[in-house]
Amino acid sequence: MAFDFPRAVCGNLEVAAKQEWLVTNGIGGYASGTLPNMLTRRYHGLLMAALRPPLGRTLLLAKLDETAEYDGLHAASGHTYPLFVNRWGNGEALTEPDGHHNLNRFHLEGTTPVWTYGCADALLEKRIWMQQGANTTYIQYRLTRASGPMLLQAKAFVNYRDYHNTTIINDWQPEIVPVERGLRLRMFDGAVPFYLFSDRGEIAPTFEWYEDFLLSQEEYRGQDDVEEDHLYAAQMRIVLQPGESATMVATTEAAASLNGDEAYVERVAYEEQLLDLAASSFGAPFSTTGRQLILAAAQFIVERPSPSEPNGRSIIAGYHWFSDWGRDTMIALPGLTLCTGRFDVAATILRTYAQFVDQGMLPNRFPDEGEDPEYNTVDATLWYFEAIRQYVTVTGDEQLLHELYPVLANIIAWHRRGTRYNIHMDKTDCLLYAGEEGVQLTWMDAKVNDWVVTPRIGKAVEINALWYNALRIMADFAGIIGQEADLYEKLAEDVQEGFSRFWNREAGYCYDVLDTPNGDDLSLRPNQLLAVSLPHSPLDPSKQRSIVDTCGRILLTAHGLRSLSPEDTNYTGDYGGDQLKRDAAYHQGTVWGWLIGPFVTAHLKVYQNPELARSYLEPLIQHLFDHGVGTISEIFDGDPPFTPRGCVAQAWSVAEIIRAWHLTEDEL
Repeated sequence: MAFDFPRAVCGNLEVAAKQEWLVTNGIGGYASGTLPNMLTRRYHGLLMAALRPPLGRTLLLAKLDETAEYDGLHAASGHTYPLFVNRWGNGEALTEPDGHHNLNRFHLEGTTPVWTYGCADALLEKRIWMQQGANTTYIQYRLTRASGPMLLQAKAFVNYRDYHNTTIINDWQPEIVPVERGLRLRMFDGAVPFYLFSDRGEIAPTFEWYEDFLLSQEEYRGQDDVEEDHLYAAQMRIVLQPGESATMVATTEAAASLNGDEAYVERVAYEEQLLDLAASSFGAPFSTTGRQLILAAAQFIVERPSPSEPNGRSIIAGYHWFSDWGRDTMIALPGLTLCTGRFDVAATILRTYAQFVDQGMLPNRFPDEGEDPEYNTVDATLWYFEAIRQYVTVTGDEQLLHELYPVLANIIAWHRRGTRYNIHMDKTDCLLYAGEEGVQLTWMDAKVNDWVVTPRIGKAVEINALWYNALRIMADFAGIIGQEADLYEKLAEDVQEGFSRFWNREAGYCYDVLDTPNGDDLSLRPNQLLAVSLPHSPLDPSKQRSIVDTCGRILLTAHGLRSLSPEDTNYTGDYGGDQLKRDAAYHQGTVWGWLIGPFVTAHLKVYQNPELARSYLEPLIQHLFDHGVGTISEIFDGDPPFTPRGCVAQAWSVAEIIRAWHLTEDEL
């Protein structure tokens, strides 16, 4: 399976514009767009720099509009071939020019997108990649076939705004200053300067606002600002002879390397190293899709330095708009790091998050603005135990376990006596209670203004499955390092007894939440799968099987599991519209890709048939061709055809497919 799109796809604008590519730099920055490079989101751009790694994402270079002049003999007097597409708003929704008609092919080389344009008998290739660890994007053009020279011209559209916002023409008075091999741009006083370089040819400064780029995906998402203005700030002009290349560099680094060939060799070597690490750890050859998943996994791992952990690491929850979240990080860590042989990265992430434990809680997320993490999560902390368990199981690293054990013991103590947001162990049944009015604490966390869509105040089923699992893990850890385990073993036994309250004999599955302000909640949701899939289950085998069968019949789809039964009156099968409509559907029927991991794990545990369990992964493997090319989406419509929505690349979606694949591989 190759990630290759022919002219039939590239030339169909409505199809090609729904396929998106992504490259990242390991510090939170990225470049992304559509196959025809038509802007459809505010999050698209060729240099979305992380000015405060891994956050502070700021759009600097929005796009390049390239035009080729070529007749095979004279570069500057031939036929003109546009290589770009724009869709304009202002009430007209006009699309011009038809540059996609000159696009013969789009494919991936690793994570690097490659465009092949046909201009008469000439072929022009374009590649885009980023330098690892730097806010630097390379755009390289190579004339691979021609009977004469080609004149290539490109208009550079720049900006300077937070990635969540849009820009309307303003009174910026930018400094656009020629420097050696390019331009230095400072958009206003106090702005971080950035640079546009070229290894050959000319880059000339200009100043002209282009208005009303229509962002069709923002229009679908019901955003208020669906049009944007960008500043045409520079023009590149280069004559390419057959076989020659030219590289344009957009960067915040004044001394960035302009040697495109060397920079690309470094990028390829980095990705080959990732593949070698994974292969050496598991000793098995990878298919094309396996290789792609490993490379996709690496895109989410970022640096998060702190005073106590200068080499800290974290995981971006999803591109384009998520930061690093505690819950997503701990769920995704095994698949993204342990299953890819990056054990040192896993250990660093676990140490990094230990520095942020406060009142027995891991952060929910790190805000885009400001330095103080938010702690409104009950499950991120419990997933931390499972992430450490998987790390220790794979690596046998008892040193890290000795280091983190006091942190884990402190977490258990806080949960027993109570911590933020009314999170506490109920002494009557030893189950964890969590929640208070106006706060969302579980992974079903949609909130619009003061409205928490799925408050789930009370004793949530997956929280208590995680709580039981954490206590069993602590008992095991205590035994490994020679500590007293009796406390945790007794607590786990009491929790298992209390967990029996979740079982509804008539329905044949678990209540979703007990002791809510409105009583027990029997909504059929996929959360109860964790009571089966986690290594320590509080349920007997017959109940585990009943849960798997029920979720398989009612919640399972080709791309994951619905977040609510379609038979429920609150079910919403279409994820679209403005924020209110989208958030109202987010956990009320919308399909989540990451849930395929717990389902496959639970199915394997119940039926002991790895080949059958793995078959549930195949549709999501095929999804690598759709939406975010070479990666896995966040969510899908609950109703057929299960159209991909949300983030085009989601960490736990990729991670859980990798983890479940390895789990079934081990069994096979």
